[in-house]
Amino acid sequence: MRSCCGLTIDASHDQSYLIACNHFQSFGREALADALTIIVDIGKTLSKVSLWSADGRMLDRKAQPNAPIVVDGLRRLDLPGITAFVEECLASHAGLLVEAIIPVSHGAAIVALDGDRLTFPPLDYEQALPEDVLADYRQQRGDFAETGSPALPDGLNFGAQLHWLERLHPEIMARATLMPLAQYWAWHLTGMAASEVSSLGCHSDLWSPSAASFSALAVRRGWDRRFAPLAHAGAVVGTLKAEIAARTGLPETVQVHAGLHDSNAALMAARGFPAIAGQEATLLSTGTWFIAMRLPATPVDCAALPEARDCLVNVDPDGHPVPSARFMGGREIERIIEDAAHQIDIKADQAALLAAVPNLLDQGIILLPTLTPGCGPFPEGEARWIGTPADWTEKRAVAGLYAALVADASLDLIGAKDRLLIEGRFAQADIFVRALASLRPGTEVYTAHAETDVAFGALRLRYPALQAAGDLDRVAPLEGPLDAYRAQWRTHIGGGTG
Repeated sequence: MRSCCGLTIDASHDQSYLIACNHFQSFGREALADALTIIVDIGKTLSKVSLWSADGRMLDRKAQPNAPIVVDGLRRLDLPGITAFVEECLASHAGLLVEAIIPVSHGAAIVALDGDRLTFPPLDYEQALPEDVLADYRQQRGDFAETGSPALPDGLNFGAQLHWLERLHPEIMARATLMPLAQYWAWHLTGMAASEVSSLGCHSDLWSPSAASFSALAVRRGWDRRFAPLAHAGAVVGTLKAEIAARTGLPETVQVHAGLHDSNAALMAARGFPAIAGQEATLLSTGTWFIAMRLPATPVDCAALPEARDCLVNVDPDGHPVPSARFMGGREIERIIEDAAHQIDIKADQAALLAAVPNLLDQGIILLPTLTPGCGPFPEGEARWIGTPADWTEKRAVAGLYAALVADASLDLIGAKDRLLIEGRFAQADIFVRALASLRPGTEVYTAHAETDVAFGALRLRYPALQAAGDLDRVAPLEGPLDAYRAQWRTHIGGGTG
């Protein structure tokens, strides 16, 4: 037995990689007499299935790492493997009063259906496109002022994926029904096809946030007519198919909602805090991607965001534009550390990591961006070390400082101010959150409990008045000359301004 999120991990499961965090003993069987909701959250790194009560308590959580598969020589999402995991988790709740399922997924994932079947596994957005295909596509895509989508590498603009798939499979794509990944899971469970704006508006090139409609590119290519009909993220698209009910033991009456993009679900969770809702605030969602999403107190000109520095305009479930910036923080931290067993968010290691900071600041040991070329606020930067960490602990501590410095630059690009809520996995990394609080002294920096994350935000689709349990935790700034460290870092990058 090990621990995860303060809960119990059962490592004896048949699939050794399955993480099972069970709250049943904490809440007792009486909690299971409520109307229950299952959140299916398919992220880039992890697939998660959690069980929630109507009053916002997480009763159970299971997670499994994702890995791409290769089909026809192309990197694709492992829908068969994820499907088996999801249905196994659903079956574990057979006999409970489950009333609803809400799917959530990462962005830049597009699914094509041919009638009532999946045509082929969807592309992984990290699959490189042929240079001539990408160049041809780039000549056709709309400008940033219209779509809020920057030009991104590989298949991160899923319009680029569609462009390539039409070359690879012209006959199938001509008749295919298209939908984002979150809505695919709704279709898998119900047989009802839908699309949704927070998923379509995620740097796809296919949506115009200001016009609240498909982009000129999508209309010109006929893709707008290929997508399944639009539904609100909270809309019920159908109930469980008989065969799914039979396999899982859940009743056919379970309602399945259209679902939404995961970062937008995190934004909905943040809005569950009175200190955030209706206020000038920014959410920094941390995982494979670090995504900053600003909730401005007054409207801002999203078209003025610096497209070339991985700024973008997300679209919330109600269709409102959300000025955003991002970088692949979790992936970069993994590349710095090169050892998944020694991450920067391990609770027992926090004191040692913080103790390493003074020497790093004194010695000016710095890592320059970028470890994921083409992404983040320094997309053309070449990663290199200034100085050498003395040991493994210092190397991990530098990773936390690096993430804080890049996040600080991204937040500046979208004009983030007043309040910052950090959620997700790396909110548990003291060196990261405290360094960021030091770098932004005019901002109140907060973290929240793990139960107020993506899944909680999705739950608020069913219960919009639901407020997050507990208070936000104000982050104490990290001591030391962080301003001088940042100035040195930015000078090495070039220009001195970051």
